[in-house]
Amino acid sequence: MKPGQTQRTPWIVGVSGASGTHYAAAVLRALLDAGESVDLVVSRASRLTLLDETGISFRDAHWQDDLREWLSMGADGKPGTFAVDVTQVRHWSAGDLAAGPSSGSYPAKGMLIVPASTACVAGVALGLSKDLLQRAASVTLKEGRPLVVAVRETPLNGQTLRHLVALDDAGATVMPASPAFYAGATHIQHLVDFVAGRVLDAVGVTHRLYRRWAGELGGSRPA
Repeated sequence: MKPGQTQRTPWIVGVSGASGTHYAAAVLRALLDAGESVDLVVSRASRLTLLDETGISFRDAHWQDDLREWLSMGADGKPGTFAVDVTQVRHWSAGDLAAGPSSGSYPAKGMLIVPASTACVAGVALGLSKDLLQRAASVTLKEGRPLVVAVRETPLNGQTLRHLVALDDAGATVMPASPAFYAGATHIQHLVDFVAGRVLDAVGVTHRLYRRWAGELGGSRPA
């Protein structure tokens, strides 16, 4: 690092193969809007989900163009809904186990797994580190950094519940991707943004993704 240069300390965002790639997009947009740097890990399985849910192919060789297209899309599938700048994102291939986030000496503020599949939950809970996403999560836990796991599955069987308890015991925040309706949602994007906002609340990142509860009954009704 050059004299006078500020060290880059990103949030690591892992995207696993669960349904809910729009949740990941909302989290990424909000982090960038808040002036945060992001290290992105997109699992192999999540690329299939992304293709199915959005029609976008995420390719390592063209990740910036593909990411820009993904983040600009609304939850209703409309392209060009959001203006995005991805210059503060660094992408690491999920198969690169020598990547920066694989080491505890690599500076990072913490990690957000959005969405988290049950396979991802199991891998992190058991410390398997079969790919960079799982390895980065294990590093986050061992270094005592914030780890949010936005699990997206229903119903949950006993095995997955035990894995989630193990993650909670290890210091992770288990955040089911469960939209709420008290914020006055009238559009699918509002439901997506609520989940993304709760993920960011868990790590103290400022955002304006949803209307907060103010203690007034009926306040969520559309005007």
